[in-house]
Amino acid sequence: MQQMYLCIDLKTFFASVECVERGLDPFSTCLVVADPARGKGSICLAVTPKMKMLGVRNRCRVYEIPPTIKYITAVPRMKKYIEYAANVYSIYLKYISKDDIHVYSIDEAFLDVTKYLSFYHKNAEELANLILNDIYKTYGLTATAGIGTNLYLTKIALDITAKHSLTNIGYLDEEKYQKELWHHKPLTDFWQVGIGTERRLNKLRLYDMYDVAHADTKRLFKEFGINAELLIDHAWGRENCTIKDIKNYKPKNNSLSNSQVLFRDYSFSEARIVLNEMVEMGSLRLIESNLVTDCVGLYIGYSKDMLSATKGTERLLTQTNIYTELSKAFMKIYDTKVDRNLPIRRIGITFSKVTAPDAVQLNLFVNQEQENKERKIELAINSVKSKMGKNAILRGMNLQECATAMARNKMIGGHNSE
Repeated sequence: MQQMYLCIDLKTFFASVECVERGLDPFSTCLVVADPARGKGSICLAVTPKMKMLGVRNRCRVYEIPPTIKYITAVPRMKKYIEYAANVYSIYLKYISKDDIHVYSIDEAFLDVTKYLSFYHKNAEELANLILNDIYKTYGLTATAGIGTNLYLTKIALDITAKHSLTNIGYLDEEKYQKELWHHKPLTDFWQVGIGTERRLNKLRLYDMYDVAHADTKRLFKEFGINAELLIDHAWGRENCTIKDIKNYKPKNNSLSNSQVLFRDYSFSEARIVLNEMVEMGSLRLIESNLVTDCVGLYIGYSKDMLSATKGTERLLTQTNIYTELSKAFMKIYDTKVDRNLPIRRIGITFSKVTAPDAVQLNLFVNQEQENKERKIELAINSVKSKMGKNAILRGMNLQECATAMARNKMIGGHNSE
């Protein structure tokens, strides 16, 4: 049986939701989703198709919008977008089992429709149309769909082909891909080909997927290593991974990470407070997930005028999720490696090799009784935060002027939640 997939994308999702909530048509309304409180340099999370028609690119800065365009500014409401995304997912479930759905992002999902076509007595395009129309009639959101014989071709059909289709649906198989897109440019239109990859391919005098498909494989492996295998397969339109493979995948090592971009340049001492806040939130996340770690990593990015950054890792004596122990490890990296004279703008933390505590080996040099006592306290704090909100209990550092935790606790994904 020929495999058949759909990749459905909710068109200009955030902006479309804001238009629907206002009873407006996103195709005739100029609206941008951005937070005015962040100033003219803030990024527009989404712009309506009407704005794109006027030359405004998605993810632009507010100051880049031509002053001649009159538009509505909508403050991001992440809870609302998550609610809409969940509602759209419920529509997918009307037609497809959850086992055959892979949610790729908040506004995009892959559906394996192979065994459903005969059930519904429809071809892939007819089933796609049925689902897209249901989404529009139920929630007023316009969606596009890619159809393909593997996941890669489905994604490319969505990203490149569907946007030029009057039906908002594109289809690709290997033969059609090679015939129509082998000479498509730029290469960055293809999934997983970024600007850096394109430059490296151009350096090898490879300018389109036809060139990559017919290139000397030894040169490609020399340049890209093992990643060349995926690049070559995609150049031919091949992809062996299925949704079942994705759902069955178990990574060898797990990690948790968090990062934030500060609203202004922070001094060494100010950023140290923010780092401690982030470690506390990370600790509570580990405890809530019943996970521990024995390796942490820190990233510090300096102000935009500075090209350098600081990175470091630290191993702990034992696996833990206790804030005090994790904070000591992060502060050791911070105090010894970070430049005290440079303004700081980005902070990122990582908890590596996380595992369940039942696999933890006890350490004779760690006061287990004290650690258990601290864990109980932090579990109690976590319980209160879960019931009453993240700002129900605060540490003294959270009340300092440079602290960011209280504000970030009201956000989802770094954006306004309400």
